[in-house]
Amino acid sequence: MKCDIVLAGVGGQGILSIATVLGFAALENNLYLKQAETHGMSQRGGAVQSYLRLSDTPIFSDLIPFGKADLILSVEPMESLRYLPYLSNSGYVITNTTPFRNIVNYPQIELIMEEIRNLPHSVAIDAEAIASEIGQSKVSNMVMLGAATPFIELPLESIEKGIREIFGRKGDLMVDLNLKALYAGREFAQANR
Repeated sequence: MKCDIVLAGVGGQGILSIATVLGFAALENNLYLKQAETHGMSQRGGAVQSYLRLSDTPIFSDLIPFGKADLILSVEPMESLRYLPYLSNSGYVITNTTPFRNIVNYPQIELIMEEIRNLPHSVAIDAEAIASEIGQSKVSNMVMLGAATPFIELPLESIEKGIREIFGRKGDLMVDLNLKALYAGREFAQANR
């Protein structure tokens, strides 16, 4: 098993929570794990990116080479385009359709989504709308994680345990909301591959 994932977004969108949950699930399954993060001006709406490498054999670098990522998971649509050079020919892009307009000349969302739709393997999901239906817009990052789970070779039960571990200190209600978000995102991706 080998899975190289680029997590991309903007500060405050929960990229590091996604990485932590996946890291927990990987370690629970005795996988090797390497992670590298770039925070930039994350507290001011700047780009945040994390490389996450999982394998059942030792990993020697925490960076993903161009053309080798199995998955780009982006919680912001423009950020998904930034990391396309990393995507392998058989890799998937899972992106949120809701833009975070943190720059004055943000491109037209229609043009961004057209680029994503032209990729051979992609899932575009309105994570904010799904999270709002669940009752908490803050769980949109777990909707995104759920949408990625069909493309990551980790048992869903291990990802669920990761959510319980990471969000448990916030109470059962927050754990349940995050799990509902995970399931909703997964269901969407399975229906819209």
